[in-house]
Amino acid sequence: MTLHVRIQKRFPAGAVLNISDLRISFEVPASAGSPLITAVFGPSGAGKTTLLRCLAGLEHPDSGSIQFGNETWLDHNQSVCLAPQQRNIGFLSQDYALFPHLNVEQNVAYGLRHSAPSERNSRVAELLGLLALCGFEHRYPRELSGGEQQRVALARAVAPRPRLLLLDEPLSALDAPTRTRLRGELRRLLLQLGIPALVVTHERLEALAIADHLVVLDAGQVLQNGPVQEVLSRPANLAVAGIVAMETVQPGRILESDGGLVTVAVGETKLTALRQDLSAATRDVFVCIRGEDVILMKGADMPSSPRNHLPGTIISITPEGPVLRIALDCGFPLSALLTRQAVEELALHTSDRVLALVKAPNVHLIPR
Repeated sequence: MTLHVRIQKRFPAGAVLNISDLRISFEVPASAGSPLITAVFGPSGAGKTTLLRCLAGLEHPDSGSIQFGNETWLDHNQSVCLAPQQRNIGFLSQDYALFPHLNVEQNVAYGLRHSAPSERNSRVAELLGLLALCGFEHRYPRELSGGEQQRVALARAVAPRPRLLLLDEPLSALDAPTRTRLRGELRRLLLQLGIPALVVTHERLEALAIADHLVVLDAGQVLQNGPVQEVLSRPANLAVAGIVAMETVQPGRILESDGGLVTVAVGETKLTALRQDLSAATRDVFVCIRGEDVILMKGADMPSSPRNHLPGTIISITPEGPVLRIALDCGFPLSALLTRQAVEELALHTSDRVLALVKAPNVHLIPR
């Protein structure tokens, strides 16, 4: 099943959502048992929620079309615009929007109110079991934790068996520790439910933990669209590199080329990288390196596998969520992301001399 979006929407303040040709496939890969999960990622004000609401039929674009599989949800030229209930989607808003006067069982059953009682009761019991809500049937939203409210809202959204599930910042209402804990759990639940899902988020770690596919949106336009790891490690341009918070982005110059490899100067330091899709005439580039791809060694023999061995000095060590950011001076500023355990095992401290290892395929070049 493929979602094809071509829409434009203008706002009185001047902002524009302009999606010229976005295709998202939710086909089940041969190696997986569940549909792919796609994250729409970008900064606040990028147009993520507006896109989701247009897909749900809650906002009406000024022009364009939306197709899901063989069904047309919107075609401005043909005056086609299906109502939200006709699109058969599940929608989970940022605040969950649970009915405060209904208990858990009644909230989950709300979307099944037109079903036969036996079918409704069976589906509610199935979802309460699947989402670990047994025993909560008669509690009201005010009696639930944030994580429990999220699961009830998810159960209510999927109860009618929608063809597509839309989630708008599903973890944003939670405190930081709960949000960290529930990232992986949300992915597990979505895979168990087996419903194609589109998740809006502005958190990189959230996108990594939940999604298989990433759409980067900024200023109302799609900047890149591809597998999560590919987009995060190989941003299409400098704007995407900034949005996905690539830890190291430095200007460089290609000195020479040898087959599929190039030598790049960053200041006085030389790096080896893959040529990728650069034209033969490209000389000036931005050198991009993810913090996760930097290996640090201290007081050890130099290994032979990575092509880039960069002696450096630790400038600072800063907590950043579940990891620590190590700022290095390797002749140019370089950042590494390590677990607390790795930092303790290496006994890393500010001003220590270390060796930073970066494999050539992990040095991504963007023309400038």
